[in-house]
Amino acid sequence: MPIRRSKVLVKWIIENQHKFQLQLSAVRSCSSSLRYKELEENVQVQAEIALSAESPSTLPRPHITPEISFKYDDLQVRLAAPYQLQPKPEAKDLGFGKYFTDHMLKIHYHKQLGGWQKPEIMPFENLSIHPAAKALHYAIQLFEGLKAYRGVDDKIRLFRPDLNMERMNLAAQRSGLPTFDAHELIKCISRIVQIDQEWVPHSETSTLYIRPTLIGTEPTFGIMAPESALLFVILSPVSAYYKASSDGAVSIFADPNVVRAFPGGVGNRKVGSNYGPTIEATARAAKMGHHQVLWLFGPDHQLTEVGAMNIFMVYINDQGDKQLSTPPLNGLILPGVTRRSILELASQWEDLTVKEEVITMDRVMQLNQEGRLLEMFGAGTAVVISPISRVGFLDQDIVIPTMKQAKPVFQRVKDTLLAIQYGHIEHPYAVVIS
Repeated sequence: MPIRRSKVLVKWIIENQHKFQLQLSAVRSCSSSLRYKELEENVQVQAEIALSAESPSTLPRPHITPEISFKYDDLQVRLAAPYQLQPKPEAKDLGFGKYFTDHMLKIHYHKQLGGWQKPEIMPFENLSIHPAAKALHYAIQLFEGLKAYRGVDDKIRLFRPDLNMERMNLAAQRSGLPTFDAHELIKCISRIVQIDQEWVPHSETSTLYIRPTLIGTEPTFGIMAPESALLFVILSPVSAYYKASSDGAVSIFADPNVVRAFPGGVGNRKVGSNYGPTIEATARAAKMGHHQVLWLFGPDHQLTEVGAMNIFMVYINDQGDKQLSTPPLNGLILPGVTRRSILELASQWEDLTVKEEVITMDRVMQLNQEGRLLEMFGAGTAVVISPISRVGFLDQDIVIPTMKQAKPVFQRVKDTLLAIQYGHIEHPYAVVIS
């Protein structure tokens, strides 16, 4: 009888140990992040939102930092043996996501063991996963994408990793997966990048892509939050994402018969189920000579995203000023880190008006016919900036004069971002890995 009571007591302690380990986590807030979060969560976004509008500083920021998280101080490192090390490819042979570094980060979650377990960096290996894991059946999984850049000073930098971690936690919250302390994961990621630092290309045309992934691993059928999960991070040296035309621009196809996301869905979260269903439509666009799909929504054919990028347009507005516009965050669009950075940086340029506004295909065609449409481009972590020179829509072929501008905005934006990422200028967006 005493033995049975002891077992019950041990089980109770394991299941409730988080109650004895409560820690208060500091939540940082700033007016710009508050405005960004307000826009993202508000599905009733107005047609036009000026970026210059003052942000309410009293709105609470969603609390997504859990009381219990894994800790960087508990990180265990098991280095690869010499025979496990892979040869490093030449930068010109990289492509995108074809090669992987020597190590990976794994962090298990088990509700019955108190939640997050100790993080571990280990030699790169295949995953062992139960065939009934919820990630395989119900798409209970999500991922992020950020990069490590080798600067002109040979220092390695991450670009705004806090935003990636915040977005990852929001996706976890939406998917019933466990959240974590963002800064603890950033420190773990910085450590694995340090270990595999020779995989960061010595080039300003290549980078080290970082893919944090969180999957539900509980081996049970039933659509409910999993009680076990795995967070892992793998690294891949990469070069260009798209094979563009000879002038560096891409052609896109706007198909009104397919949608990427819908109101109330997860278009604003980086989950795998957003991407798999796009493959067939993208393949059809490729057969017609286009590089990517421009995703439309609604009877008025609103622009949302292009491929896996956010989309921007530069035109002469009704006041005669040059304006940079992008669709608002209305729940259909991923809140891109590059997107946000472009809006914040460009809003400081006095010769450019910057707005978030609903853009329709009719508006694109009207501006183009009037000679007021100057540029279109996509933006994202993988591509940085991708200029657009042609849009196929219904039976029309719309030629965009992006590459004919004397001093294009897309190039100015790209040069500014790359200067920050590669350390040509010191900027708070770049986090140096010591």
